[in-house]
Amino acid sequence: MKAMSGSLKLGKSTMDNGYGEFRRMLEYKLEDRGKAFVKIDKWYPSSKRCSGCGRIHKDLKLSDRTWTCPGCGISWDRDINAAINIRTEGMRIIEVQNMAEAS
Repeated sequence: MKAMSGSLKLGKSTMDNGYGEFRRMLEYKLEDRGKAFVKIDKWYPSSKRCSGCGRIHKDLKLSDRTWTCPGCGISWDRDINAAINIRTEGMRIIEVQNMAEAS
């Protein structure tokens, strides 16, 4: 995809199409296996929210790869913390959807 985007002079649109196609296939495969595809809001503060206590560290910069929560003192790798938060938010969204379907 990266080589195609540069050589075809389509730039970002080629990369966007590749990601869109990947997402479409992922949704199809999950549905085929009875699993849920959940999209998290792109502005959800997954990296800045402490997955231990929930406090948002507003001053966290993109260059900060590890940080210590000022609320609970847990030290986090930025990517691991974000992954935990994304999973938790996805599970919360599924629970809300299930509650709405049940009522």
